[in-house]
Amino acid sequence: MTTSTDTTVDAVIIGAGFSGLYMLHKLRDEMGLRARVFETGAGVGGTWYWNRYPGARSDSDSYIYGYTFDQELWESWEWSERYPECHEIRGYLEHVADRFDLTKDITFGTRVDSATFDESREVWTVTTDSGETVTATYVISAVGALSASNTPTFAGGDSFAGPTLHTGHWPHEGVDFTGQRVGMIGSGASAVQATPLIAAQAREFTVFQRTANYIVPANNGPVDPEVKAERLKDWAGIRERIQNSNFGFELYLQEKGAADASDEEREALLEDFWSRGGFHIWLGSYADIFFTTEANDLVRGFLDRKIREKVDDPETAELLVPKGHPFGCKRNPLDSGYFETFNEPHVHLVDVKSNPIAEITPTGLRLTDGAEYEFDALVFATGFDAMTGPLDRIDIRGRGGTLLRDKWEEGPRTYLGLMSHGYPNLFTITGPQSPSVLSNMPVSIEQHVDLVGRIIADLRARGARTIEPSKDDEDRWCDYNQEIAHATLFPTADTWYMGANIPGKPRVFLPNLDFVGPYRAKCDQIAANGWEGFAIDGEATPASEHVYTWAVAG
Repeated sequence: MTTSTDTTVDAVIIGAGFSGLYMLHKLRDEMGLRARVFETGAGVGGTWYWNRYPGARSDSDSYIYGYTFDQELWESWEWSERYPECHEIRGYLEHVADRFDLTKDITFGTRVDSATFDESREVWTVTTDSGETVTATYVISAVGALSASNTPTFAGGDSFAGPTLHTGHWPHEGVDFTGQRVGMIGSGASAVQATPLIAAQAREFTVFQRTANYIVPANNGPVDPEVKAERLKDWAGIRERIQNSNFGFELYLQEKGAADASDEEREALLEDFWSRGGFHIWLGSYADIFFTTEANDLVRGFLDRKIREKVDDPETAELLVPKGHPFGCKRNPLDSGYFETFNEPHVHLVDVKSNPIAEITPTGLRLTDGAEYEFDALVFATGFDAMTGPLDRIDIRGRGGTLLRDKWEEGPRTYLGLMSHGYPNLFTITGPQSPSVLSNMPVSIEQHVDLVGRIIADLRARGARTIEPSKDDEDRWCDYNQEIAHATLFPTADTWYMGANIPGKPRVFLPNLDFVGPYRAKCDQIAANGWEGFAIDGEATPASEHVYTWAVAG
């Protein structure tokens, strides 16, 4: 297969995951533009190209974890389980790439090092680690929100004699832990998925936990054939509902709050949602849990009890009960046997919040109190430098040579999470300050790609060269994002939503809380009003008040 090597194109797309593949199809096949994609991995998949750790799977139901822009595509793929595993997601994206013949315009095994805006010519110059230079009118970042893995810095970090693995960059050939002593640092979503499977192989398995998480059952498994058949007939309905939903799921918050329900009502609803599995308790129960500690504590009490019921040893159970943060304000992992794994005699839990890791040693690690642990392998399940991290790792320079990561030194500054003032024609698909990670990602990705397509088509129809946000409206969007976040309990938790997992990262709320449907409606109105808030060839249309009105507040 021949890969495009054009050095002058209409658009450069960075990344070949969900965002990059659809963006290429949109620009090349639907709009007739010349586009090139650069992808670090050796195949399509983006984050899912690298996510191969044991148990890695989507936490969105499979029937909505894919593209809906093409009915025939949607109907051509059948998922095997409720929550698709990583290899099946890669298979799906390979199917999409083959269906639309996308790989001929993707350069694999290539990292974008820099993108620089040339003000005199009004074009971007993109350079790669292979030494190639490409000129483009538009640059679209499709790097993903969770693609820059984070490995904390420990004293003696390189001294461990055995294999050191990160869940975000797992060996493609897999790892056999049979008979080994394995230590895992971290207890977030990837740790929750990997723990039962690694523990099933290891001779001794120890999890070093800094922060306990609320985890609800996945109840994964094959989907009832009748349910599959009904969904297959309802492409248009499902597409409409998830596009206009709160979170990109067919989940709806209750009209009555947790604090308003009787104890019996609340218990019955939570038990029902617990038995259904998935995000029902998080995204389909009570809205007031995101706003008041009183309501949140009522649901926390239910979840705390469930943890204690699952874990035999009371001391271990108490360590696994989250402390110091509200339910729902950290990413809510789905559980497939995580808690029960700690009932196995060879599985151990160590609290490193009260007794931190002091150093990595050649044989394992040492805690602050001097306790030493020896292992044959170490696993870092320590997550990502979310949302801004992938962009910070590229040398992106806009007007005046200003480096994007310098502009974002105190937190991301965007308009709609889509563009940043001073960086004309640079688009960030599901970038910071958009709903992004607070949604079922394919739904938000499609909305952003479609929006970028509309913008570029309109620019070309006008004969315009550039678009970027006005500084005033970018400032207002940044202020608005923090105001609505601080109207909730989200900022009270030390989470990657707040950048709190990365030392030195500014503590600001990174996504947007408008919710999927209201945000989409807002973007549509912005387009209908002549791209208000944006400057086209230097002429700006100020955004009206609807842009900064929070629909959720009502």
